Amino acid sequence: QLKESGGGLVQAGGSLRLSCVASGRTFSRYSMAWFRQAPGREREFVAGIGWSGGISYYGDSVKGRFTISNDNAKKMVWLQMNSLKPEDTAVYYCAADPGVRVGKTLAEYDYWGQGTQVTVSS
Repeated sequence: QLKESGGGLVQAGGSLRLSCVASGRTFSRYSMAWFRQAPGREREFVAGIGWSGGISYYGDSVKGRFTISNDNAKKMVWLQMNSLKPEDTAVYYCAADPGVRVGKTLAEYDYWGQGTQVTVSS
């Protein structure tokens, strides 16, 4: 029901734009988020946005470099990633929660995509 795309291989300092499209149910008034998981590490919060797009939060390691945005009519959410670093290498997951609050933990999200690989070379 959530499908990510846009991952790939990029050099340090480069940019990527991840996309996530929701299907199969009415994903309106859902908070959406991006998480990532690097090999051997726990899945971590990257960015989240409220259904109206008026509220967004970012993980400390990506503040100022990543931007989350959404379009409820298109049932899509994007993650613009600039100034990428090798430590941003991970599988990036899209998540959705049928609530108003923008959560920052895995347990707060009911729906997950299968992930898209982002690899940043030094």
